[in-house]
Amino acid sequence: MTDEELPPRQTLRIRGHSLAWLLPLLLLVLIVLVDVDTHQRLRIIAWIVLVPGTAAAICGVWTTAGFAAVSVLAYALVDIAWPLQYRAGLADFVLVALGGCLATLASGFRLSVERRMLHMRDVVEITRRTVQRELPDSWAGLENAAVYLTADTDARVGGDFYDIQPGPYGSRVLVGDVQGKGLSAVATAAALLGSFREAAYHEPGLADVAARLETRMQRHRRHVAALGRGDGERFATALLIGFPVHDSGYVGIVNCGHEPPLAVRADGVRRLSLGAGLPLGMSEFADAPPRECRVPLAADETLLLVTDGVTEARDGTGTFYPLSAEVARAVAEDPRTADPARLAAMVRDGTLRHTGARLGDDTTVFAVRRLPDGHPEGLPVGGRLRP
Repeated sequence: MTDEELPPRQTLRIRGHSLAWLLPLLLLVLIVLVDVDTHQRLRIIAWIVLVPGTAAAICGVWTTAGFAAVSVLAYALVDIAWPLQYRAGLADFVLVALGGCLATLASGFRLSVERRMLHMRDVVEITRRTVQRELPDSWAGLENAAVYLTADTDARVGGDFYDIQPGPYGSRVLVGDVQGKGLSAVATAAALLGSFREAAYHEPGLADVAARLETRMQRHRRHVAALGRGDGERFATALLIGFPVHDSGYVGIVNCGHEPPLAVRADGVRRLSLGAGLPLGMSEFADAPPRECRVPLAADETLLLVTDGVTEARDGTGTFYPLSAEVARAVAEDPRTADPARLAAMVRDGTLRHTGARLGDDTTVFAVRRLPDGHPEGLPVGGRLRP
């Protein structure tokens, strides 16, 4: 892999052209000039071994090999130019030649590691897209915007999840957070999302969808426990929202231990009052199955749903991020902040600013509201999906 084959973030580039070779070239010229210009008792030409070493860190294999060869040649020419008694000699020549060879090998090893890292990044990205599919900005009669940040920026996938599923009974929205982190949390999120996409389409009631998710969570936990893994007691909070086929001025909500949403409009913010059910996976402690609440929602109100990466975000003094107050302030300053895209971006920026970009947990911000036309492509009408 040459410099040109590396992605732009790997090397210094201007207008698509790599300029990584400039640094070792400048170092080579500087060492030669200093050696020629200084006193004969202060010879630094052996320092030229740093040139291929520097190239190995930022350049490709062939570029590094070229600098190694040029360094050996420059050493020989400069050293020969001095009187015999002041020459650095054969020992330093061997040092420069050996250093160039090792630098070339190191460059090849570095690029091999980078190739593996890029491959793993692609695998993680495919995994993320498989678990958390992308949603169009306008989908299933809803305008939506999402921000998904993982506490581990290199992992790029975590235990938070969200989705919208159209069906004969309206459009259903799911936002949730699996307890814990790591690949096991990702596997749990994937299991719940798969069940939601089927149940949200086929089940007539939102509480029935929640019951299917609870069953899937219990099955997943039994499977994990049978494998002998230590996360068999995992649970997940979730918030289910149902938008009826026809805009009736309300939405149905089932809260499974999740943070209640905020309803945001140009003239203010209100927190929806919901019954607090138990998280998914804890049905054995519940007195009754989760129930659906009918909540009034104006056509111009945006629902803001977040995970605890937002509500439990702390600054350096331990103060929690004041979500409701910050949203109310932003809407008062600019009523357009109530738009889903602007609202999600505002909460993202505010959370990162409050924490100094040091997230302690996976963070999801999801904003959704009805589209004015009500029946875009893909929205179920009369029990069938529109063609």
